[in-house]
Amino acid sequence: MADKAAIFLLVTILMLVTIILVFGMKYFAAVRQAGLRLANEDGYRLLAERTARAQETSVELLAALKSSLGEIETRLAHVEKVLKQVE
Repeated sequence: MADKAAIFLLVTILMLVTIILVFGMKYFAAVRQAGLRLANEDGYRLLAERTARAQETSVELLAALKSSLGEIETRLAHVEKVLKQVE
């Protein structure tokens, strides 16, 4: 009878340990997944910030190019005026 009680106790303990391990692994996986999701969101946030800075730089460069183009058009108009006077 003692052998059957010991086997029953051992099987019960093993089942409880298995259940605890399964829930522990599930919890660990959920925590790890949340951490990876947070890291992924931080990566997207950094990418968005870099994109915004690049867009601001592009706007500034475009404004500078537009200004230079305006100066070139003014000079070209002046050169055309001079050439018409020479004719």
